[in-house]
Amino acid sequence: MTIVPPGETVARRASRLLAEAGLHGHRHALDAIVAATALAAPPPVTLLTSDPKDLRALCGPRVHVVLL
Repeated sequence: MTIVPPGETVARRASRLLAEAGLHGHRHALDAIVAATALAAPPPVTLLTSDPKDLRALCGPRVHVVLL
């Protein structure tokens, strides 16, 4: 597991991901930060989550999102 603190670059990417996916608000902000971090990582990337729908929308096909 890699822990990456979110910085300005990740925050800006997260904002763009939210806009592209048509999502907004604090409910989706954390998912967007996670997605932006995952997309910045070298592939392959797998995310484990209890709510895969939003993460799949934010990450697209580059990240394998798995229901936990």
